[in-house]
Amino acid sequence: IDPVGGAAAFEGQKNPDLILITDIHGDHLSVETLEELNTEKAKIIVPQAVADKIPASFTPQLDILNNGEEKERFGIVIEAIPMYNLREEAKSFHEKGRGNGYVLNINGERLYFSGDTEDIPEMRSLENIDKAFICMNLPYTMTVESAASAVLEFKPAQVYPYHYRGRPDVSDVQLFEELVTKGDGDIEVVRLDWYPKESY
Repeated sequence: IDPVGGAAAFEGQKNPDLILITDIHGDHLSVETLEELNTEKAKIIVPQAVADKIPASFTPQLDILNNGEEKERFGIVIEAIPMYNLREEAKSFHEKGRGNGYVLNINGERLYFSGDTEDIPEMRSLENIDKAFICMNLPYTMTVESAASAVLEFKPAQVYPYHYRGRPDVSDVQLFEELVTKGDGDIEVVRLDWYPKESY
């Protein structure tokens, strides 16, 4: 999902079968990375806005999936979930209908990747999510409090805070964990070290 960083970032990894891209911004769509990786056997799932920015050489591999649509590839059912901003001051960052979050139905589990979004109704109404990857970076997506509130509404079994480095600050993931745990002790917050200190 959203491969960036060039081939070096994927050294030692297998060649991809399935690539999902959420949005047009450079931290989600890196044409350079796609060109450096061996993607010849991969299907690339994108919204139309991303398809419009990918070189024609990738066209045979593209599956265009817009908000509300779903497709099955390699036994994985992929659902395109809207992702957009709600706050007036942020609406220009992510317009409704342009990008996709994704739910992957794989090996009997439902995995949700929010993409860049706020706590939109489409997120809050998700059902039966086993693992949710939730963004919270300001000023582009949502506050820690909004992210926790949404999670407490759709109740995934596990939630992984990700994409939480903003400008100028890194979001308070500890506070997010405390809010979720206090609101519903059955939701497990899993914290991974996405950002090595030297990259802040």
